Amino acid sequence: MSQLELRMHNGVSEIDAEAWDSLVIGDHPFVSHAFLAGLETHGCIRHEYGWQSCPLGLYAADTLVAAAPLYLKGNSHGEFVFDWSWASAYERNGLDYYPKFLCGVPYSPVSGPRLLVGNAAEPETLRRALITAIDQQTEALSLSSAHLNFTREADVEAMSGTDWLPRFDWQFHWKNRGWADFDEFLAALKPKKRKNIRQERAQVAAAGIRCEIRHGDELDDNEWRTLHHLYRSTFDAHGNHPALTDGFFRHLGRSMPRQVVAVLCHRGDRIIGAALCLRSSDTLYGRYWGAEEQIPGLHFEACYYQGIDYCIRHGLQRFEPGAQGEHKIARGFLPVRTRSFHRIRDPRFAAAIADALDRESRGLEMYRADLLAHSPYAEQSGLS
Repeated sequence: MSQLELRMHNGVSEIDAEAWDSLVIGDHPFVSHAFLAGLETHGCIRHEYGWQSCPLGLYAADTLVAAAPLYLKGNSHGEFVFDWSWASAYERNGLDYYPKFLCGVPYSPVSGPRLLVGNAAEPETLRRALITAIDQQTEALSLSSAHLNFTREADVEAMSGTDWLPRFDWQFHWKNRGWADFDEFLAALKPKKRKNIRQERAQVAAAGIRCEIRHGDELDDNEWRTLHHLYRSTFDAHGNHPALTDGFFRHLGRSMPRQVVAVLCHRGDRIIGAALCLRSSDTLYGRYWGAEEQIPGLHFEACYYQGIDYCIRHGLQRFEPGAQGEHKIARGFLPVRTRSFHRIRDPRFAAAIADALDRESRGLEMYRADLLAHSPYAEQSGLS
């Protein structure tokens, strides 16, 4: 491979969209140029929020051949791989944990490619070169650490043999088993679980709620305004900061209209609840939800059952409804491993964190066994 030149940019927006997207195999929405650049240009990535976009690009004769979405972080908000205790340990020892590097997607606990190399003839070489580049920049800036969150298998393989510490956790995903419709999916569940889901859906219908699914190019101005209002209301209710702007929501509708999937929950002519999802050619990703009224079963209907039905009707293979939530198991979602990697510069902290992660992993394996014991499916073979 010819000599590679490393460039650290001031944002994904600084990189040509076609060049960036050529490195993303498939149509994963969260690492697309439109999504990442949209966060920057519509006020979601700000210094005061603890984010500074500094993506890496590797160039061969001025042609972008590899890239990584990299951020300089001043806190751990919006990451969903929790290292607050690590930061606290640094502080107790009189050391600075922040700033640090994060290679990932802001505000999105969604697994996907992070070391972007497209269809290169030597993909492993390029992924290793990106890892080396992150290592070098971490050293050059004297940062405490670098983190690669929610990676896919190809990136996991590239981390083999490095001194980055592996970490994993569980999310709850639904997998399409070729069911013809929602009723056939229900038939695969244990009788009690099937009955509970039907009762929850009946509660929503009895409350006079009608749900419909619309894509980004099918939403009007008032509907976009309502979607963002409901998103904000959920974050405000839990004392969290709603970092995504109305402009960013609308940008998604313009730039990836058929990848935006909105569940609108109507009572009469009024939208009283909604869920906003994104999709690829094979996966639906649940992202944001809000409601103006507390209606029994509405959250499950908007965030899970409408999404499952959409996947079955459109032939999608997976539904990833977001982070955490053991209650998802009873509704057909089973534990799936998510992975991250962590480069800790201080060898003392690296050793202590490695030990903690080893103990954490043993506990998580036992946790999975307990989760699967509560699987809702009548036939367990192949469902784990």
